[in-house]
Amino acid sequence: MKFILRVASPMRKLESYDRYLFIGPHPDDIEIGAGSTAAKLVKSGKTVAFVIALDGRYGLENAPKGTTCEALIEIRKKEAMASAAALGVTEVVFLGLSDGNRYETKDLLHALAHAIGDFSPDVVFAPDPSLISECHQDHLNVGEAVRQLAFFAPLTEIMQHYDAKPAPVAAIAYYYTARPNTYVRTRGFVDVQLASLFNHHLSQFPPKSPEALSLRRYLKLRSFFTGLHTLSLHAEGFRMLDRTRMHVVSEAGR
Repeated sequence: MKFILRVASPMRKLESYDRYLFIGPHPDDIEIGAGSTAAKLVKSGKTVAFVIALDGRYGLENAPKGTTCEALIEIRKKEAMASAAALGVTEVVFLGLSDGNRYETKDLLHALAHAIGDFSPDVVFAPDPSLISECHQDHLNVGEAVRQLAFFAPLTEIMQHYDAKPAPVAAIAYYYTARPNTYVRTRGFVDVQLASLFNHHLSQFPPKSPEALSLRRYLKLRSFFTGLHTLSLHAEGFRMLDRTRMHVVSEAGR
């Protein structure tokens, strides 16, 4: 059935669109989940923007001793701006909701609807809310909110309920997924991704810290083994759904 679906309704290539909105729960999630792809799209002349939903105030484990939650919010905001710039992204929107699942779902939906409507993307990236191993509720909440909004985004009357403008979202691409169905070759962009993380998100990944060394190894290995799917040296994988696959077509969820 999946083969029949591909033949009957082929899906556009992920890189064939023009406007891409990457949505991250926290500062650093976009870079970890899809940093190489974001850098490649910018280099290809696409229009790319980042939205960071939560303020990351509780990521204190590796922050300098004595850092308060309020101080960390500003630190992480500056880090996120510098990291995005290293990928070539200059438009970064901070929704400012509290880290740690300390927000109402309706507030998250309204804020994300506004961000999607204002940028008017063709493709929205978000964490996969169906990842059964994910234990961070913020990741699940943001992924689920984007899942709900992606299909409704072009519908003016529904977006008006969020006081938001409609947007021509044609596809959603989930990162942090165990079921990728599309791949972006990222040879030449992995080092850009690593630099954006480890040169700028220093409050989370201090140089030579166990967390930084472990994540660096993981990202290199992930890009290499994902690249095997495309017969290339490096790649990132996503679970992509176009509008046909967002609705009714159950085979797309296998």
